[in-house]
Amino acid sequence: MGAAKTNGAAHTGATVKKRSQAAEIWRRLKKNRMAMLGLAVVLLLVLISIFADFLFDYDTIVIKQNTQIRLQSPSGEHWLGTDEFGRDILARIVHGSRVSLSVGVVAVSISLMIGGTLGAVAGFYGGKVDNVIMRFMDILLAVPSLLLSITIVSALGPSIFNLMLALAISSVPGYARIVRASVLTVKDQEFVEAARCIGANNFEIIASHIIPNCMAPIIVQVSLKVASAILSTSGLSFLGLGVKAPTPEWGAMLSGGRAYLRNAPHLTIFPGIAIIITILSLNLLGDGLRDALDPKLKK
Repeated sequence: MGAAKTNGAAHTGATVKKRSQAAEIWRRLKKNRMAMLGLAVVLLLVLISIFADFLFDYDTIVIKQNTQIRLQSPSGEHWLGTDEFGRDILARIVHGSRVSLSVGVVAVSISLMIGGTLGAVAGFYGGKVDNVIMRFMDILLAVPSLLLSITIVSALGPSIFNLMLALAISSVPGYARIVRASVLTVKDQEFVEAARCIGANNFEIIASHIIPNCMAPIIVQVSLKVASAILSTSGLSFLGLGVKAPTPEWGAMLSGGRAYLRNAPHLTIFPGIAIIITILSLNLLGDGLRDALDPKLKK
């Protein structure tokens, strides 16, 4: 009975400690006005992408062509004007946010799972396992990420899935190195030895004790890599290797508006602004998270 009470008290204490740590991180994050601005914009973009179908009908407004109103300037009926096919630019930017965010989040999630697993295994076991994994990561790092993505998409063909796969593969080495470095700093600490002494196997030690204590740099890297993935998505679509027409995507919209820069610059200005705002917001949020999660800045 006494042991049960002791275990319950320990569990309650750990829960309170986690809550207090989260509250302290949130308190430090709230002090950073630029980070909060970035968070607000990111949340707004997420909401817009979720409710895009309620804001603009996809079949009748986003992809349906109407050459009678092509290349119209911003007006009360079309707030951001129309493109070369008479499609509403605002509606396409709104639905394009869904494509860009989904590609960025999915690509980063895949690369995090693969790279994080490889980095954790390399850092925990060391020796030959570490050497083999990290030398393979060095080979991938030797090729510029954008060039590697172009090669993969060119070989597999342009599609959303292939785009996600290419961006994920090009980001794996970065996560592997970050997780490996974090694991190396944690694996020799006392709580890991205590877990090993009570009979925990290697998988339990990595999953339950090491990875949770390596989350701070991983969270920061995720926020920054999502921005990088969105920018790469736009770049590949601009080159014709990304999302296929008529699916709205910001980079493809930029590419389509190049021929009309003199007569209708709004075709490229507004998608470009959408890309800039999204990347800037994610970078501001990432910088704020880095400062909030840094233990050296607690005081």
